Amino acid sequence: MEPSTVHAAQARELFDRRIAPVEGVAADADAVAAACHAMAARFHRGGKLIVFGSGGPTTDAQHVAVEFVHPVIVGKRALPAISLTTDAATVTGVAEEVGVAEVFAHQIRHLAEPVDIALGISADGRCRGVLRGLATAHDMGLLTVALCGGDGGSVAAAPAVDHVIVARSADPRIVKEIHVTVYHVLWELVHVFLEQPGALTPEVV
Repeated sequence: MEPSTVHAAQARELFDRRIAPVEGVAADADAVAAACHAMAARFHRGGKLIVFGSGGPTTDAQHVAVEFVHPVIVGKRALPAISLTTDAATVTGVAEEVGVAEVFAHQIRHLAEPVDIALGISADGRCRGVLRGLATAHDMGLLTVALCGGDGGSVAAAPAVDHVIVARSADPRIVKEIHVTVYHVLWELVHVFLEQPGALTPEVV
């Protein structure tokens, strides 16, 4: 059965809804590059990446960590990264004892070093757990990076966040799609800086 003109128009509209948010992130290329350079400098100094998020971003955090630890592109350097969302016993235990909002902050206090990178992912920019995790990381001296959706919310506005990338859409599905693209770009540019002689001299923190 051939698709109707109406259905074809609906398909185009679905693609069109994704254009503006993607173009918005692309327009922030300087900010993305700055975040990648800062991340590469931390890796260069021996730091690791610590990733976290609640709900849908839980799986994004796991995806990001495995991308860095086990690159799918042959010959690329593996980099240390962990997700704070994979250990169900720790997550539920901390949530029961001190509250859901402290799940990531608690782990960061016990697992992180000042040279590390904290990457928090929040689909609407309002996740209290992500905000608390980033604030704790900042207080400890970690580099803090946030991927947010919507208008960025309280996470993007927090002074504890060094670098913010926002997928400006109210549709969580579109935010998810853009975040996947963004963290693939982060991975790729981090490697560009690490592989380019002199790119990290002088080092940034």
